[in-house]
Amino acid sequence: MASTVVPSPARASTRPTFLVLSAATGAFSMLQSLVGPALPTIQHDLHTTQSAVTWVLTAWLLAASVATPLIGRIGDMIGKERTLLVSLGAVALGCLVAALAPNLPVLIAARVLQGLGGAIFPASFGIVRDEFPAQRVPSAIGGLSALIAAGGGLGVVLAGPVVDGLGWRWLFLLPMAVVTVAAVLARRYVPRSPVRTPGRVNWGAAVLLSAWLVALLIPLSEAPAWGWASWRVLALLAVAAVLLVAWVAVELRSRSPLIDMRMMRIPAVWTTNLVALLFGAGMFSVVAFLPQFMQIPASTGYGFGAGVTEAGLLMAPMLVTMAAGGSLSGPISSVAGPKAQLVAGSASSLLACAGFAVYHERLWQLGVAGAVLGLGLGLAYAAMTNLVVGSVPAHQTGAAGGMNANIRTIGGSIGAAVVSSVITGSSAPDGLPYESGWTHAFLLLTAVSAVTLALALLVPSARRSARRRAEEPERVPEPVR
Repeated sequence: MASTVVPSPARASTRPTFLVLSAATGAFSMLQSLVGPALPTIQHDLHTTQSAVTWVLTAWLLAASVATPLIGRIGDMIGKERTLLVSLGAVALGCLVAALAPNLPVLIAARVLQGLGGAIFPASFGIVRDEFPAQRVPSAIGGLSALIAAGGGLGVVLAGPVVDGLGWRWLFLLPMAVVTVAAVLARRYVPRSPVRTPGRVNWGAAVLLSAWLVALLIPLSEAPAWGWASWRVLALLAVAAVLLVAWVAVELRSRSPLIDMRMMRIPAVWTTNLVALLFGAGMFSVVAFLPQFMQIPASTGYGFGAGVTEAGLLMAPMLVTMAAGGSLSGPISSVAGPKAQLVAGSASSLLACAGFAVYHERLWQLGVAGAVLGLGLGLAYAAMTNLVVGSVPAHQTGAAGGMNANIRTIGGSIGAAVVSSVITGSSAPDGLPYESGWTHAFLLLTAVSAVTLALALLVPSARRSARRRAEEPERVPEPVR
């Protein structure tokens, strides 16, 4: 299907567009982790159980996993600026409903609405590639990628002070205000998409995609409670595998695929996506569980007894270096290339996770290791996005960028579920895990980081990917009549 080029008026500066996209991606990424530290408070306030309140996180994860590639594909068709506005509207409405939720079911429904904002990521990346000068695309994508990574950590830092000072409902009211302003400014400063791909949405593929993601993520999220060997976990994993095969088969035969499997077979795309899966597992696990490790009572002999606010603030070094890594990604990419940047980020992650495993007796040790990890994440997230977006045609940037972000989300779910099982696998009579559980979890993350580094070395360089694209037949865009 040929792309359509829609003339767009020339703009003197792309800075307003970038600021709007930064506010949108930053606010949405914070919603990934902002609620986690407040779950005990929400559980008590809404009079529910610990297992039930975890659906506040799971519902968001499921909705974002399904909405990201689906709405990303729609954005390639009807215009990325339109899907950006729709996604921002869904997030704002979801935040308002969550802030007013009288009970847990309403709060979970609100989190589903917020998850529809997953399309903000692919829409933003596509807008950057469509509107920005070619030489600025790597640095702009790097900045947005760093915001996505840093936003998840910033949510952990802000959650404690917001809950202590204002109450947990403000965890949704504050992002709602930012998203609403971003939507108003997006209507004014984000131009109409000049590149579109006519076609239709393969709703059969969308249903299968939703089904296998739900069948996969539910047992991964519930396995710590159900047991990894329980029949429910094994049955749902088997169903997910069957539905995945069926989805791939439908996509391969479709004239209008939701995810172009030919695109997913591009060496730079599939290798980078594997790296993204493992990076998502590592980052989400650290962001979710390192603050909990800091809050373990000192009476255990290894904990620090930090409060929610203090534990969040101790994550600040990771956020600072993450932002620095994202800011440096553009200059580094132009000199060394995104692959070298990805390898450096993977090596930093390996070093940091090894540091967590061996040195966790002092808070400053955790802070230093967190800073090293943040630098690696800032470099790697920007490099992954640049590698994927730069390896596909312009009309597929929404789907490709969305799927890469989605794979990181799936990796985060897998990593969090597995690490939770390792930590809680051996607990003291008082219910608190032994130190060995944490050490084994950090060692597992170290092994995952080692595999990530090995896969990063296999990613083709940007120059090689560009040569491959040049050798393939090019689809010539057709002007609008």
